[in-house]
Amino acid sequence: MSGLKPPLHNSSTPRDNEPEELEKLRKWQEERVARKLRGDYESAVMHLSELVNDNLETPMRIAAVRVEGAPKTRQSFLGFLIQPILSDPPASSSPEDLRTKENLSYVLHKTRHIGHILKETDLFHSVSARLERSEDNLAAANDVDVVFKAREKGRFYLSTSTELGNEEGSASATGRIRNVFGGAETLEANIALGTKTRRAFRAALTAPLTPDLQTRGEISVYGMQRDNSTFCSSSEDVRGVKASIRNGTSFAEGVHEISYEAVLRSIGNLTPTASISMRKEAGETLKSSFSHTYTFDTRDDKLLGSSGFYTKTLNELAGLGGDAQFYKGEVEGHVARRLSFLPGTAMSLTAKSGLLWSFGGRQAPFPDRFQLGGPTSVRSFRANSMGPRDGADSLGGDAYWSAGLSLISDIPKKPHWPVKTHAYVNAGRLDCLDRSDPVASIQSLLSRPSISAGVGLMYRFDPVRVEVNFGVPLVASKSDGVRKGFQVGIGLEFL
Repeated sequence: MSGLKPPLHNSSTPRDNEPEELEKLRKWQEERVARKLRGDYESAVMHLSELVNDNLETPMRIAAVRVEGAPKTRQSFLGFLIQPILSDPPASSSPEDLRTKENLSYVLHKTRHIGHILKETDLFHSVSARLERSEDNLAAANDVDVVFKAREKGRFYLSTSTELGNEEGSASATGRIRNVFGGAETLEANIALGTKTRRAFRAALTAPLTPDLQTRGEISVYGMQRDNSTFCSSSEDVRGVKASIRNGTSFAEGVHEISYEAVLRSIGNLTPTASISMRKEAGETLKSSFSHTYTFDTRDDKLLGSSGFYTKTLNELAGLGGDAQFYKGEVEGHVARRLSFLPGTAMSLTAKSGLLWSFGGRQAPFPDRFQLGGPTSVRSFRANSMGPRDGADSLGGDAYWSAGLSLISDIPKKPHWPVKTHAYVNAGRLDCLDRSDPVASIQSLLSRPSISAGVGLMYRFDPVRVEVNFGVPLVASKSDGVRKGFQVGIGLEFL
């Protein structure tokens, strides 16, 4: 028999569609293994799901809850969070019904709820749970322990940054200590140096007050020195303490805050050209006040929102000690809507108003009065330049309103860019109230607005918004400081 001689015909037949080339063969093998692993995982998940669903009514009771991996968190605080969840009965609270409802489904529901609360504390990188047979020697056969395996986050944080916002630049350093006393408390301190706010510091201690973490308390001390020479020929020093209680964790559901504040203000460093009115305001004033703030925000973007609604109200009562005695109320609203007939275009409407009513027959101190005007306020007017004036100094007012309508559009063929175009119309007025005839003062305030219009570019530069606008004042009072032409605005909130 003679031997076989090449070339020989390739008689191999692919049985699983395997490719001939080596690289294609490697990719095919990887995909095949991945399909197998994915199938095994899905099968295991389905098997586990069927196993759990088939045993949801199995009698089971939580004997104990343990949290492992949290050495820096107080056990009393963990009990403060967990005990209300365990004590919360099912729909029926009768002992007989409770015994019948203590099953695997009930245990899993409680476990999920406890795990969610532990994650909400922001103390842990990860939280996982498992069920174990109870360690208690007197435990019943259906008693289990719920064991959470947690990994705590670092306690210390330090950062430095440079910031641009609200028409000024600053450099700051921030330090934070998490879980200070083992109860999810946070101590944060910040110090900043800037162009207008020359020096500022703030230290605050916050802590949860309720087991659901929806209510938090905060105590803070702060101080700052601000250069106001551009509009009132002086500087202002502020030192104060504040205690507040905040209820709500999501602005989309509404957040309430009640605060008490005691603050010492000092007007000084008057320039040689300071007016008589500002010289009378120089010196120290002490304010002691209670306030309530409510915020509701459903906007899709806080800087360049194209849909949603935002509202904020502030009510402040001062006079429980100190020099300032007044009631102060402000309301702000913003609504944005996409225009279906103009793709890539949205309309934005913002309105603000405020009223300051002083007691004792005298005007409120200068630091408490409203200021209006500027690239983040009523555009095409100089910052804080609207309303009553003495020479070159803006004195502020007791009542104001402002409104802005903007048409915001994408750059043609570049809808993904953070740059948008807009055209705007702004209006507003700031005035002092005539105490002898407040109704006439309000009517004059509403009927004689200052108005401006213009076009410009918006740029989303997280965490601030930058605007470059060209505008003109259409109507202005004699005392208003106008700004015709280009104007640059950098800030967090715009009209």
